[in-house]
Amino acid sequence: MLLALLSGFALSQAYRTTTAILAQGLQADFGLQASSLGAFAGLFGFSFGVAQLLMGIALDRYGMRRTVLAAAPVGIAGAALSALAPSQGWLMAGQVLIGVGYSPAFVACTLFIARHFAADRFAFFSGLSMGVGGLGLLFTGTPLAWVVEHWGWRTGFGLLAGLSLLSWLLIYAVVHEPAGTEAHHRPASSWSEALAGMGRLFTLPHTWGIVILGMSCYAAFLSLRGLWLGPLLIHRHGFSLVDSGNVALVLSLIALFTPAVFGSLDPGAARRRVWVSRASLLMAGLFATMALVNNATATVVLMVVMGLLSGYSILQYADVRSSYPAELTGRALSLYTMAMFLGVAFMQSLTGAVAAWAASAGLEPYRAVLLTIAAWLSLASVAFRLLPVSPLLQQR
Repeated sequence: MLLALLSGFALSQAYRTTTAILAQGLQADFGLQASSLGAFAGLFGFSFGVAQLLMGIALDRYGMRRTVLAAAPVGIAGAALSALAPSQGWLMAGQVLIGVGYSPAFVACTLFIARHFAADRFAFFSGLSMGVGGLGLLFTGTPLAWVVEHWGWRTGFGLLAGLSLLSWLLIYAVVHEPAGTEAHHRPASSWSEALAGMGRLFTLPHTWGIVILGMSCYAAFLSLRGLWLGPLLIHRHGFSLVDSGNVALVLSLIALFTPAVFGSLDPGAARRRVWVSRASLLMAGLFATMALVNNATATVVLMVVMGLLSGYSILQYADVRSSYPAELTGRALSLYTMAMFLGVAFMQSLTGAVAAWAASAGLEPYRAVLLTIAAWLSLASVAFRLLPVSPLLQQR
C-alpha cells in the first residue's frame, strides 16, 4: 500500500519541478518574463500549501484512500488543462488544480508510516519513502528535457497527466484503510472545530520555529531545482536544454538516496535540531558561493553538493513528529507540509521579482536570486535556534 501511495508522491515531485525544464517553451509561447515565471512556479506551491489545511483534516476524517482518490483527479484535470492551455491564464489555472490535487500525497505517506512503524524508525522510513518518491524527479531531468525538445512542453504535461491516471488506478486497486479507520469510525468533530484545532497549534511557542525553518529549507532547494536550474545553466553558462536536464537528472538520482541516508543517521530527538540548524546554514553558504563564483564546473559541483545535503530535510519531519503528542501528529505534519509549500510559493515568486528587478537595474539576475535565497535561509536558521523548543524535547 505504501508503494502505491508513493506513486502519487512521485507525481507530486515531478509536477513541482517541471518549470526548470519547461521555462524556455513557456517563455517562447506566452512571453513570460522572469517575474511571471516565478509566479507560475510559485502557484503550485501556494495552492498545494493552502490545501494542506483541508487535506490534513480530510485525512483524519475520511482516511487516506478516500482523500487521495478524491483529490488526485483534480490534479489530473490540471495537467490536462495545462497541456491544452490557450493562454497564460489557463496555464496558471492548471497549476492551481495540480497543486490542490496532489496536496495530500506525501502527508498520506507520512501518516501511513506514523501509524504502522515505531516512532524511532519514523525518520528512516520517511527518508526511504522520500527517496522512492524521488523517482518523479528523474522524469523531470533528462527524460522530460528530451520530450520537450522533440515534441514541446505541451506533450510533457500530457504525458504527466497519463502517468497520473495510472497512479490513481493503482491506488484505487491497492490502498485500503486498516480496520478501525474506516469512514464509520471518523471523528465526530465538525470541520470548523478541526480548523480551530489546527489553529491552536500556533498557540504553542515551539510551532513558530518549526514553521519558519519549514518555509525555508525545502523552498531554497526547490527554487533551484524546480525553477532556476535550467535558466541559470542555459543563460549564465551556455548549456543546452538537454545538458541542463542531465544536471537535473543527477540531482534527482542523488535525491533517491540522501533522505534515507540522513534518516538512518538520525541522531535522535535530543541532537536532531542542532544537525538541522547547521545543515541549513551550510546550505545557505553554498547558495552564496554559487552566486559569487561564475564558473560552469564549479556551479555544477556546488549543485551536486547541495543535492547530497538536501536529504537533511527528512530530519525536519522527524523533529515535527517528536515535538507534538500523538493526537496532534496528523495536524502538525499537515501544518508543517503547508509551511513548506507556502515557503516554496513565496520564495519562487520573490526570486522571480528579484530577477526582474536585477535585470532592469543592469545587475546579473542569477547572482541576485542566489544571494536572496542564501539570506532568507540564513535568517530562518538563526530563528530556528533562538525560538522555543517543544517541552517534549526538553524532557529527553
